[in-house]
Formats: sequence, structure tokens, C-alpha cells
Amino acid sequence: MSKLLIVGTVAFDAIETPFGKTDKILGGAATYIGLAATHFNVDAAIVSVVGDDFSQEYLDLLSSKNIDISGIEKVAGGKTFFWSGRYHNDLNSRDTLDTQLNVLADFNPVVPANFKDAEVIMLGNLHPNTQISVLDQLTAKPKLVVLDTMNFWMDCALPELKEVLKRVDVITINDEEARQLSGEYSLVKAAEIIHTMGPKYVVIKKGEHGALLFNESQVFFAPALPLKEVFDPTGAGDTFAGGFSGYLAQQQNVSFHNMKNAIIHGSNLASFCVEKFGTERMENLKYEEVNARLQQFKMLTQFDIELAQ
Repeated sequence: MSKLLIVGTVAFDAIETPFGKTDKILGGAATYIGLAATHFNVDAAIVSVVGDDFSQEYLDLLSSKNIDISGIEKVAGGKTFFWSGRYHNDLNSRDTLDTQLNVLADFNPVVPANFKDAEVIMLGNLHPNTQISVLDQLTAKPKLVVLDTMNFWMDCALPELKEVLKRVDVITINDEEARQLSGEYSLVKAAEIIHTMGPKYVVIKKGEHGALLFNESQVFFAPALPLKEVFDPTGAGDTFAGGFSGYLAQQQNVSFHNMKNAIIHGSNLASFCVEKFGTERMENLKYEEVNARLQQFKMLTQFDIELAQ
């Protein structure tokens, strides 16, 4: 079984949308990535840090999904990373109300010995130096390194971000971040510039408008599945990344053709994530539901076209 190493936050979120609000609930990039990856036949592990305010119940949840949590450090006397946000009516924009780094401020990731040879590495949204530290601990060259980042690191740690980009195969960012990183408005030109920074593949997420995959002269577009309701978009991008990296780890095939399938699998899982607050939908998602919605994606995207004679 292929190994997938996931690095990112395991956290608390407090979320407010037009449909309701929560107190502190389970969140964090690595949590969403891990829950999505469990839908594939992979041996997954999370590297992260929490405080002793983090419930054992949440750790047991991850373990029950066959996720290796030996790389999740629990800091005695520490408090877990916390983020609070309020989404606007369109659910595409939000305001951050509170960010407390807490134990994340001094996080030094330690990769479990049995995952230092992982075939696929999923570097969730963290400081680039933390991402580099993980790559430096590996004992074998991975088949694939996927990196997620955000505009915050482009603002305050751009030189470090450019260093880690030299060592990754795939970058996943949204359209606004792609434009900021490249300095180009055209996403085609943006992808070309980002390619020169290191990544062979550039995945640009466009939320409810789908995702683009670039590899040199090849381009693929996958729509997002139209949904009757979007309840909470928190974690959708991380769920997408978990589906994308989990599928590729299971297949052990990183061709452009297979990455197109990975985009669809990631988009499919993300479509479930937004249906309830936080991780609630992903915690109990069944194989039959996932497979049925994949069929909807197939019907949405596949057709025969007759060329004019």
C-alpha cells in the first residue's frame, strides 16, 4: 500500500455563515486532507501539533479512519491553533475574525520514521520553512510532492516560499493567489510563470467555478458540481487537496492523464464538505455516496461532439 504523508494544521475553528454559526469545532488543513484521503486505499499519516486542550475524542476519530497520528505532537500546557471567520452572503468571500497561532507558533514537525520514505507528500498550508523542514527529513525521493499555500505567505515569506517551490511537483492555489504569485492576470500566463519556479503541475482552484490543471502546453478544466445548497465552504480546498493527493497515492501513477482523474476525485469530495459545518459531512461520508456523485460528475463532463465537415 502506498504511503501518503500529510503535513498541516489540526485545529479549532469557529465559523459563521448566513445559515448559522458554531462554537469551537474540529478544523485544520491536515484534518480535512486526511479525512478526504481515507476514501482511497492508502496508508496515510498526519504531522501536526495540538495543545492539551485538544480532545482525545478528535484524535480517536482520526485513528478510527486508519490515519496514523503518531506525528501529531501534543504540547502540555499549550493551546491548539484557532481560527474564526464570518462568510459573506455569496459564501465566496469571508472576514477573519480571530487567528491564534498558539502551539503552531513554535511547531517543529517530526516525520514518523515509517513515513520518511512516503511515496506522496501533501504539504498543507503552513510556513514555507516548516514545509522545507519536512522535505529535509525524508530518506527517499517521493514520487510526488504536492504543496498548498496562500497569499499570506506570499506577503510575508516570499523568498522562503520560492525556495520550497523549487522542490515540489504540484502547487495548488486559488486564482487570486496565482495572480499574486506570478504578477499576471491571465491564468494561462500565471501558470507559465509559476512553472518556471519549480512545479511541473499547477492546479488553480476557482471555487464554485471548478479547477484548472496546467502542465507545460497541456491544460485541463474540471467544473465544480452544481449544488442546491452550500452551507459552509470551510475546508473545501483542503478536502480537494486530500482527494487529489489520495487518489494519486493509490494509483501510484502521476501522469497528466491520471492527474485529470485526481482533479475530479478532489472536486467530488469537496462537494460533500460544503454541505455541513466543519468536518461533520466528511466524518460520516459513505462509499456509496461518493461513487454516486462521481457518476454525476461523469454525466456533467463527458459528451460526444460532432465536428463540422
